[in-house]
Amino acid sequence: GQIFLQYFTGRSLGSLYVLGGLAGAILYVVAFNTIPYYTDMGSGWMIGASAAVMAIVMGAAFYRPEVELSLLFLGRIKIVYIAIFAFVLDFLSLGDPTNPGGHVAHIGGALLGYLFAVQYKKGKDITHWMSRIIDWFVGLFKPRMKKSKMKVEYSRNETDWEYNKRKKSEQEAIDAILDKLKQSGYSSLSSEEKKRLFDASKK
Repeated sequence: GQIFLQYFTGRSLGSLYVLGGLAGAILYVVAFNTIPYYTDMGSGWMIGASAAVMAIVMGAAFYRPEVELSLLFLGRIKIVYIAIFAFVLDFLSLGDPTNPGGHVAHIGGALLGYLFAVQYKKGKDITHWMSRIIDWFVGLFKPRMKKSKMKVEYSRNETDWEYNKRKKSEQEAIDAILDKLKQSGYSSLSSEEKKRLFDASKK
């Protein structure tokens, strides 16, 4: 969750969490009503929110596969490898009779998280509609403010994709200035480049 929040808002986290849980539940229902191995069991169970967690893990891992984590005894490992390992482990455990519904749900959540990351890189946020539903639902419980005579205008916030794109562009520009500074010295920078470098140092 913390890694996910480095690149997305809490709003996106909540929406993907809900959708991941729903994806897990849907795949669970489909599997236990159509696949002979599961239908022969007669009944299964699905407890917890692990499908939702898998969606978050896969979403973060495939959006920023280069991010690394330090693991005890193993050293630094890219998060995408950890996510793939968890997915493969669940896939190989689909025949486990002790938790038949859980592993199926995990697969559903993981696939939803992967789809989120792939589509987000293309500029499409598949959780947007769920975010609007959650905002509407939360708004039902918020106390209504009395209308003020003063008119206040609020600018529209950037989407996560727009924000990340802008930050990436800014960082690339700063990196180019730093390379020029390293190669040719401070005097080689234009006044605009010096200003951008100064502004970046204050952030």
